Amino acid sequence: MVSRFLGLVRDQISAAIFGDSVFNSAFVTAFRLPNLFRRLLGEGSLTAAFLPTLQHELHDRGRPGAYTLLNQVTSWLGLTTAGLCAVAMFVLLSGHGLIRHFVNDPSKWILVADLSAILFPYLAFICVAASLNAALNVFEHFTEPALSPIWLNLCMIVTLGGAGYHLAHSPLGELHWLCAGVLAGGFLQMAVPAGVLIHLGWRPRLDLTLSPRVREIARLMAPGFVGTAIYQVNILVASYLAMSIDDSSATVMFYANRLMELPIGVFAIAVSTVVYPLIARHAVEGKFDAMADDFRKGIRLILIINVPAAVGLAVLSFPITRLIYQHGHFDSSATRLMTPLLTLFAVGMPFFSVVNLTVRAFYSVRDLKTPVRVAVIDFFVNLILSLTLMHRFGALGLVAASTCAIIIQTVLLQRALMRKLPELTLLPLVDSTGKVLLGAAIMGAVVRLSWSMLTTHAHFAARLNDLVTVFGLIPLGIAVYAAALLLLRVEGLEEVTAVLTRWKRRPNSPQ
Repeated sequence: MVSRFLGLVRDQISAAIFGDSVFNSAFVTAFRLPNLFRRLLGEGSLTAAFLPTLQHELHDRGRPGAYTLLNQVTSWLGLTTAGLCAVAMFVLLSGHGLIRHFVNDPSKWILVADLSAILFPYLAFICVAASLNAALNVFEHFTEPALSPIWLNLCMIVTLGGAGYHLAHSPLGELHWLCAGVLAGGFLQMAVPAGVLIHLGWRPRLDLTLSPRVREIARLMAPGFVGTAIYQVNILVASYLAMSIDDSSATVMFYANRLMELPIGVFAIAVSTVVYPLIARHAVEGKFDAMADDFRKGIRLILIINVPAAVGLAVLSFPITRLIYQHGHFDSSATRLMTPLLTLFAVGMPFFSVVNLTVRAFYSVRDLKTPVRVAVIDFFVNLILSLTLMHRFGALGLVAASTCAIIIQTVLLQRALMRKLPELTLLPLVDSTGKVLLGAAIMGAVVRLSWSMLTTHAHFAARLNDLVTVFGLIPLGIAVYAAALLLLRVEGLEEVTAVLTRWKRRPNSPQ
């Protein structure tokens, strides 16, 4: 939560300084490239493969063996990412001639290439940091890994809102300060866990031994690597397509997506954190009826929480966007561009959350291939729809394509899951889902009517109007929705409190 709050502050500062200009769009597009490889090589598949392997090594050979394996993994990661950075930076900096030859507006794409080259070393820092944080989790030190993204956000806030704003004399200079914040934050994300591990007894050294454990990690990474690659390439392509539309689309799409991800990152992960171990244990024990019950409980919880969140975000998209982002150079025209994108992103929000838990159900039965196959289909659906819709609807067409693709992915994953495990059908949720939709519709109507009355009859200044709307109508909406669910007697309502209570009682859990 602290990290996401700081990320929101970071976005507010960058929006105020750069607005929806080409400089902001170039930065968010350029930052996608090192983030793509960070997801592929560092977080996700590496952590999922490295953590249990290190756990086995710790059990078999104690801390000396675990430290040896950590040195081997960090050595190979450092070598691989350093080589990748060198190649990527050379290609990006030497490709200006090709850019001028193949694109109509080369100046902004050259800016993207130059910023990508500056930011690429972040990849090496964060990939090594991912392995160090995984080791800390194995050694039952959870605070430092949880703090990791905070260092990045703090550094970006300081370098842009502090030094960049006061010392730079041009937008390009401010961008370079922002890039410096990314690199400084990446270094801290690596240095802090390294310092803790050294304090615990680890002695870093270069070790390029291809031990059986290292080969095992590489083998375990492969399926997750492919699945993550498809998803991240999808995001990268969408960002580049947005950049090709105009100077503003990449920026407003990025900010809208960030707001949409907030409820997913907080509530959907809370539910998945509680439900995933349960369904995994039932799968191992062969108790598929019990697995189905807990899986449906998880889906119902996600819908109870995320459907009203999506409705509220869609209904209040304009005042929320104006309150958070309309400062400095992010003007009213940028708010008008972003508002429909946020509304459309909100439509897909519950589906993103359902997919998260459905994929974990496949992992529980050791089926890693089906989610990858569905992800491939989803990639091509998204690409075809994006290319079809963007020319007529611009950025709105890209978001519509993304939303349609996630809905299709949800349906395909659930059909495949039912074929594999018929017990996991969602038909028993039809009644409660209908009640959730009705309750959310009532809430949305009340909030929309209240906002309309407030705007018409309360003669507040725009900023005060937005403050009253967001901090007054959101609690009102929650109260109306809760009352509707109680009157409709939605099954599983008591589980919301139980899950969130259990989540809050895990202060040392990795986030």
